[in-house]
Amino acid sequence: MEDDAPVIYGLEFQARALTPQTAETDAIRFLVGTQSLKYDNQIHIIDFDDENNIINKNVLLHQVGEIWHISTSPADRGVLATCYNKPSDSKVLTCAAVWRMPKELEPGSHESPDDSSSTAHSLELLCHLDDTAHGSTACVTWEPTGDGKKVISLADNHILLWDLQESSGQAVLASSASLEGKGQLKFTSGRWSPHHAGTQVATASDTTVRGWDTRSMSQIYCIENAHGQLVRDLDFNPNKQYYLASCGDDCKVKFWDTRNVTEPVKTLEEHSHWSQEPPRDGVIATYEEHEDSVYAADWSSADPWLFASLSYDGRLVINRVPRALKYHILL
Repeated sequence: MEDDAPVIYGLEFQARALTPQTAETDAIRFLVGTQSLKYDNQIHIIDFDDENNIINKNVLLHQVGEIWHISTSPADRGVLATCYNKPSDSKVLTCAAVWRMPKELEPGSHESPDDSSSTAHSLELLCHLDDTAHGSTACVTWEPTGDGKKVISLADNHILLWDLQESSGQAVLASSASLEGKGQLKFTSGRWSPHHAGTQVATASDTTVRGWDTRSMSQIYCIENAHGQLVRDLDFNPNKQYYLASCGDDCKVKFWDTRNVTEPVKTLEEHSHWSQEPPRDGVIATYEEHEDSVYAADWSSADPWLFASLSYDGRLVINRVPRALKYHILL
């Protein structure tokens, strides 16, 4: 039964890392990573049963540190990558590693979300994506249409292309590039385009968005001052190969045509209210189930009308595109 009502799941710890399980296209599944300084951190595997509108979960222990970013293999449902904090010589580095979840969790076995006595499972470390010479890792992004053997990590001002070999048990640094310029330049986020045979990656650093060719690790476009403040995130349109969206601390969402980046194609700067008949380009709906800062929102890889959002207090909310709008688009 389809229902527009949100479904809420609460984690015990604070959290800001969220991802759909990309290789899972049948079941609706999200992974959430926690941030606790006192206790062992966890990855919650959230299965959403849309027929009955309920959530089931499994818990994985992530004992190496607070999780700042999480991503999943596009080819193997059991493989994921995390970026996590690790103390090193009186400072804290953000490291990255590739993991495998237990085999019994891959098909979708689960426990009740209110079963506090459930046993947490252990992750198997496959390999590290660390090179301390490159600094702290902001995120890891997988080649979206590949076999799960290529990932890019962004560490301080370095973009690093890794080949995962021996069933992801070894990571070989294939090539890299660096940001050049004044000041302490750092990447904040990046996305691998699902188009162009997997040869393009977009990155954000401060207020600038850049495009890279993964074959030569050279810059192919640069959007300086893409936003008035820090660029927080970006993503490609999966259906239109040249279109890229970005959002920033200036509270704007901008859409770009990467063939001509002189001006954005569209800029959205909306208020918290919306009309009964929204404009063609504008706010469709506002969701207000969160009480703390929302750090992540991701679409399901199995249902294009469903998404999850995560706030820092550990509240995960699963919502749908309004049913009336969905049928208006489809019919």
